[in-house]
Amino acid sequence: MTDPLQRIAAALERLAPAPAPVPSFSEASAYIWHPNPDHLEPVDTVSRVDLVQLIGIDRAKDTLLANTLQFARGFGANNALLWGARGMGKSSLVKAVHAEAIAQGLPLVLVEIAREDLDSVGRLLTILGRATNRRFLLFSDDLSFSHDDTQYKSLKAVLDGGLSGRPSNVILYATSNRRHLMPRDMIDNERSSAIHPGEAVEEKVSLSDRFGLWLGFHSCSQDEYLAMVSGYCDAYGIDIGAENLRAEAIEWQATRGGRSGRVAWQFFTDLAGRHGIAV
Repeated sequence: MTDPLQRIAAALERLAPAPAPVPSFSEASAYIWHPNPDHLEPVDTVSRVDLVQLIGIDRAKDTLLANTLQFARGFGANNALLWGARGMGKSSLVKAVHAEAIAQGLPLVLVEIAREDLDSVGRLLTILGRATNRRFLLFSDDLSFSHDDTQYKSLKAVLDGGLSGRPSNVILYATSNRRHLMPRDMIDNERSSAIHPGEAVEEKVSLSDRFGLWLGFHSCSQDEYLAMVSGYCDAYGIDIGAENLRAEAIEWQATRGGRSGRVAWQFFTDLAGRHGIAV
């Protein structure tokens, strides 16, 4: 009898492994979550730009920074959804406000979780909830769901679902190109084929409603685009004359078919390279 019981116990342990140990979180201020096996990988150097270099998004910047500092200081704060135009600094803003909190000496740890790993978020919350000496900014970048995707249900546990709820030391910031995190045609199709159109999409649309902050990002004007380029040049000490800079920057954005913070940075990266400056 002993051998079969031992084999059964070993099989059950493999199906439900022991919870991952809680890290000390002293190695770094940012981590990436990896499931199977569950572990948090420290990030020595986070790729980000300074908060002052994010131009043209002042309202979103002020709102998210205030919310982040409130949370890092142990006060009430909201989960945030940053949605809108591509390349306008959504993910850069999340990383920048985290850096500002760290600069102020606040115990805020950035933890990134990929969309495809959301089904393991419950286990991650268990680990973070036990680290009571830290506060965690859980970050999911470029979040969206396809027609047959059920990962969004796991996300509700982070926002306000589940019996135990979200740990008080965890907040979620997500970025998306979509306001409701799902394709527009998916909403329309389900509404048109349902007996009760509103109920057919309420579960999926209500996911975005669970974020206390909605911060919209829109395409920038030419003046804002040029101000971004000029800000980068000032920060890195590049001076080619205002007229030359304007002409080159406009030519660059014309070849890309649009303007955004990302296009401004790509132009500046090329400019810096031509002047022998590392960025």
